[in-house]
Amino acid sequence: MTKNYRKLTGDEILRLKNQSCVADDWTQVWVDERFTTEYVHHTRFSGEVKLGVFDTTFTLPGGIRKHSGLRHATLHNVTLGDNCCIENIRNYMANYEIGSHTFIGNVDVILVDGLTKFGNGVEAAVLNETGGREVLISDKLSAQQAYIMALYRHRPELIRRMKEITDSYSDKYASNIGKIGSHVMIVNTGAIKNVKMGDHCRIEGACRLENGSINSNEAAPVHVGNSVICEDFILSSGAHVDDGTVLSRCFVGQACRLGHNYSASDSLFFSNCQGENGEACAVFAGPFTVTHHKSTLLIAGMFSFMNAGSGSNQSNHMYKLGPIHQGAMERGAKTASDSYILWPARVGAFSLVMGRHVNHSDTSDLPFSYLIEQGNTTYLIPGVNLRSVGTIRDAQKWPKRDRRTDPNRLDCINYNLLSPYTIQKMLKGCAILKELRRVSGETSELYSYQSAKIKNSSLNKGLKFYQTAIHKFLGNSIIKRLEGIAFRSNEEIRQRLKPDTGTGTGEWVDISGLIAPKSEVEKLLCGIESGTINRLRCINEHFETMHRNYYIYEWTWAYHNIKEFYGIDPETLTAKDITGIVNAWKDAVVGLDRLLYEDARKEFSLSSMTGFGADGSHNEMKQDFEQVRGDFESNPFVTAVLKHIEEKTTLGNELICRMEKVR
Repeated sequence: MTKNYRKLTGDEILRLKNQSCVADDWTQVWVDERFTTEYVHHTRFSGEVKLGVFDTTFTLPGGIRKHSGLRHATLHNVTLGDNCCIENIRNYMANYEIGSHTFIGNVDVILVDGLTKFGNGVEAAVLNETGGREVLISDKLSAQQAYIMALYRHRPELIRRMKEITDSYSDKYASNIGKIGSHVMIVNTGAIKNVKMGDHCRIEGACRLENGSINSNEAAPVHVGNSVICEDFILSSGAHVDDGTVLSRCFVGQACRLGHNYSASDSLFFSNCQGENGEACAVFAGPFTVTHHKSTLLIAGMFSFMNAGSGSNQSNHMYKLGPIHQGAMERGAKTASDSYILWPARVGAFSLVMGRHVNHSDTSDLPFSYLIEQGNTTYLIPGVNLRSVGTIRDAQKWPKRDRRTDPNRLDCINYNLLSPYTIQKMLKGCAILKELRRVSGETSELYSYQSAKIKNSSLNKGLKFYQTAIHKFLGNSIIKRLEGIAFRSNEEIRQRLKPDTGTGTGEWVDISGLIAPKSEVEKLLCGIESGTINRLRCINEHFETMHRNYYIYEWTWAYHNIKEFYGIDPETLTAKDITGIVNAWKDAVVGLDRLLYEDARKEFSLSSMTGFGADGSHNEMKQDFEQVRGDFESNPFVTAVLKHIEEKTTLGNELICRMEKVR
């Protein structure tokens, strides 16, 4: 709503002068029609200034109350909303529009100097410190947009168009007037230059903020805390940056938390990332990338759903042509304490890295593996992470730890552990392992793959793990498709199994959290290249559509892989075939759950009780352990596994009963 302003009366000017206020030109000071001079003291006005009313009181921490108003401040070209309190501005405020109910106190300087884009259009040199994969940050940047801009450099027209679209957005919102929203609090802060701040933002004790956007809103406020320094940055809604964090040329996504002296340069952090104590340089941190420890360095890598152990480190510099090397840890990969990877390398999805690895291996087609170093050699244990309690626990906790409260979510996040993306890799993994066994012989003790060694027993177990997981995924898909329908004939079953769309066949990709058919991504990219898709908002909407249709596309993929995996043509499939598939599915689900059950039991073994009952007997050690950790059978994860076995067995049996009635 547009406010009506009036000029000050002669009497008001006189009262303001008596309250130690001065102005370069009193005719340039405009006020709300209901304005009174009572709460304006020791203030200097310069340029054009517009003031609202001062009717309310702020209650600050500790219970102190301060009335809205102006005290000990210099304002130059400032428009002030209703019921704000601005006091103790050591230098001045210049070129800002400020919303209502905002409190600004004990600040050095807040200004906009010339035309600025508030961090939009800043280039973050991710993955390669020397450049070549720059991502232009913006208020609308999503993990999926950034993935395309960083990695699809083999399509120069696409990159040119995306830069053009981002530049257009940045130019559209460029201004020489900054905005501070309503219900904002800025206290005990140093210099703020060329920064716009959304509603309900809190800045407390920050050192310096320059050239950036803080995209706070009522649903998802942003907090910037003590000793923070940010240059060329964007903080998305719900972000929390505190305790000495230093950011330079960084994008911080929705609900991210950075603190405890974390430092980052040329890095992107997308939804729900968490960084503490350590350092990031040229990092593409997809959703749920977490690093807590002081000695941890993430550099020139791409991550998502990743947890970095203490002392994790990577090298992107081989002392030849500079820091030009990069690497990727696919979704869900983890590093153990003191792990090291020499880039270039690629680690498969949901894999665990332990030890030091310098041989540039690519295990992307062998997901759910362990990479373990022994005697400077990388040993690969395929598929073993499928039986790990930690893997399942991670998959369960990520949706629960999504802290985004903004209804407008920038990133598309698919949490599925088993998907066409991971299952297609397992199918390739099975083929790779069988070929290794064929070429080197079934009795070989060691097999070589991608500069790594695979033991004979590990290879055979890996095949079983992958086949079990494929049975589980395809069986899940078929059971879900046939759920709740009483079939009378095989033809009815075949008709129900037919996909609703042709989209979903072929290769699938993980676009930093979004799992989608490559064909759909290709359509979007072609649309950008042709110019038919030419807004950042439109790009995000297309990714959102892919995300929303995931399960429709997933069934299409599963349907077309029934023949390859089971050797059954879905066009001639019968109720008897379904029964066989469901029995194999039951064995797979129950078998994996039994492995998880046994893996969980290790956490309650005698060796795990070491250090408990420090001054007592063996019995006291056991009692102390149970008081702290509980007993095995009542552990929530263990009871959930047992319940899962029971539920899935019942579900499978119910479908088999329906199949027996088909004539």
